[in-house]
Amino acid sequence: MVEKISHIGVAVRSLEEQIPFYRDVLGLDFAGTETVEDQKVKVAFFNVGDTRIELLEPLSDESPVSAFIEKRGQGVHHIAYRVKDCASSLKKMEEAGLRLIDKAPRTGAGGDRIAFLHPKSTFGILTELTEEHEAQEQGE
Repeated sequence: MVEKISHIGVAVRSLEEQIPFYRDVLGLDFAGTETVEDQKVKVAFFNVGDTRIELLEPLSDESPVSAFIEKRGQGVHHIAYRVKDCASSLKKMEEAGLRLIDKAPRTGAGGDRIAFLHPKSTFGILTELTEEHEAQEQGE
């Protein structure tokens, strides 16, 4: 079912402060930013082979990422796994007894279809299932 690690989400207080570290110090390929209003975050993308690092800056105190930072501090927020069909993968997870945050896929950054599994069902790791948008897969 899982094809590969799509990306690792990292919760940060400020993209402006962190982008230079990932781009200039680590030398990662900076692929731009995007605001995801639905999730109340601004995301910076870095390519590392066929995996991405996504820095997540909360846009408001109501953002789940803001709550994460307040509780746990900055750091790894989630791991996203690429799947062919997010809806059927989510159904299989539910049938296996996992607790779902999303009952159905929604649109995430880059137009991907995404859904989250609750960390209480995944040994403490917030897990995202990602069905990548075709244009992104083809590098457009």
